[in-house]
Amino acid sequence: MASSIAVCRLHMTRRVRLVKSLQKVETFLQRSIGTDVVAAQPEAPTRDESDEKGGCKSLHALQVERQEQAARSVLINCQSRTREKTLLKYLSSHGDIKNYFFYESDDLYAVVEFAKRENVASLLEGAIIPSGSHESAVPFKSRLLTLRNLHTAKSPNQQSGQQCQVQTAFPITELIKNLSREDSIDQQITSLTETYQLTEENTRLRFLVCSLLNDITAAYFPECTIKPFGSSVNGFGKLGCDLDMFLDLDGISGWNPKSGLFLEYQMKQASSARAVTQNILYVIGECVDQFGPGCTRVLKILNARIPLVRFSHKPSGFQCDLTANNRVAMKSTELLYLYGELDPRVRGLVFTVRCWARTQGITSGMPGAWITNFSLTVMVLFFLQKRSPPIIPTLDHLRDLAGPADKCVIEGNDCTFVSDFSKIQLQSNTETLEQLLREFFEFYGTFQFSKMSLSIRKGQEMNKPEMGPLHIENPFETSLNVSKNVNTSQLDRFVALCQESSWLLQQSETNKPKVNEDSYNVLPWGLATLLLPSQVATINTRKKKRREPASARIKSLLESLKNKNEPKMSEGL
Repeated sequence: MASSIAVCRLHMTRRVRLVKSLQKVETFLQRSIGTDVVAAQPEAPTRDESDEKGGCKSLHALQVERQEQAARSVLINCQSRTREKTLLKYLSSHGDIKNYFFYESDDLYAVVEFAKRENVASLLEGAIIPSGSHESAVPFKSRLLTLRNLHTAKSPNQQSGQQCQVQTAFPITELIKNLSREDSIDQQITSLTETYQLTEENTRLRFLVCSLLNDITAAYFPECTIKPFGSSVNGFGKLGCDLDMFLDLDGISGWNPKSGLFLEYQMKQASSARAVTQNILYVIGECVDQFGPGCTRVLKILNARIPLVRFSHKPSGFQCDLTANNRVAMKSTELLYLYGELDPRVRGLVFTVRCWARTQGITSGMPGAWITNFSLTVMVLFFLQKRSPPIIPTLDHLRDLAGPADKCVIEGNDCTFVSDFSKIQLQSNTETLEQLLREFFEFYGTFQFSKMSLSIRKGQEMNKPEMGPLHIENPFETSLNVSKNVNTSQLDRFVALCQESSWLLQQSETNKPKVNEDSYNVLPWGLATLLLPSQVATINTRKKKRREPASARIKSLLESLKNKNEPKMSEGL
């Protein structure tokens, strides 16, 4: 997991974009925060970057924009009392600064985006190779720099200009307090989503780390690119999530055969595409370990189903996984991003269910028999497809809307779906987030997992193709079960908690705000109640829990919250 990161916004203008949902749905805030040092107006999206339906930008266009920002950026390790104005004056001598911010990991760092790549080159020309009396430096020059001999504040008490705010997920106790102060469950879900989703700064930092790693791999493959995928870019990422990276070699020119007389590169041959991937990752893993500034604990896990290189990037605090030839995962990322952009209720429900699952021990950061976040996300999407009318379309419908440019077949798997948002016509579903959350728990609390499989491609239950407690069809590699790791006891516990949560949301004592004379010590209600510790232990059957124990649990929980001597929970999500 990523370490704690504090982001310091300097001369920041906040642009808040209200995303309108359907009737009765609370608005979501999608924060796009910019820090303009020079006068720079945001560019209007071109026709190929954004469709006409609500200005939704495709994931490809978003990644191209972010990659260009990262290519013009540097990461600087600053002294703790560095003067902001002095630093900016020095950096501005190399070119206009378009955006910058500070954050804290183990040290204070600044991410600085210049207006042009030439400005970065000018800055690097003036940098020097460090010299040490006992160690020798590996002379690999990167855009990760250390600031030396610049004026600092004279004393620890003297202000250096940074105004810091913590960029880690709230501890669960603080989250429960904040949610309990909201006026509706819809507002609670919106607040939770805004609290945990990735910030603008955190997203920029993730793309910059990919760009820094790209500088290493480009020595061997000059035309390659390293892109983030998964939770870092699909819209469902939580602060502190890992950084998954994809080494894209498809952009290298010369793959297409020619007719007539032509020259052909002489290249090493390997027994299979998997062997090629393993060899490439082995070499890159060695380079990252030996030459990559700030990269520690490098592991080359080459015999996994998807070979990868895992390492920690100390300056950013990210735990990183680098894969290659994993294009299906990139398409899955694009699909989840599309679903999240279609309706703001999608992200709100996913964030809420994931948070609930983590607090109740349904998911875990460790590998094992737990349900994964990806499986939970697919379950939410399937549930939304089953609403009447459906809130989001099936994958087959998105495939039918696709144009020739969207055609995509990867290793025999049909990964085709439409990328033009304007072609997707949604049906008019006006259910609130509160209704959807309650119905989600009711839906899976009574689902026939013993017989049926979930498929977001078809949007309907299907007979299980194989034995196992839980079967969720992989959207693209349909022969695979993304929840194959889940055992019976974990599924039974999930069902029992769904039944309990559904019942709690129907009770008058828990689904309305609590009136308390002490405004500071508010009583949990609604969604906040679901995040309290459950008394559901090991469940051997799937019988619905009786209402009496659940009612007794609520009364005891409410009473315990009034007791000021109750031990506090310190675990964060």
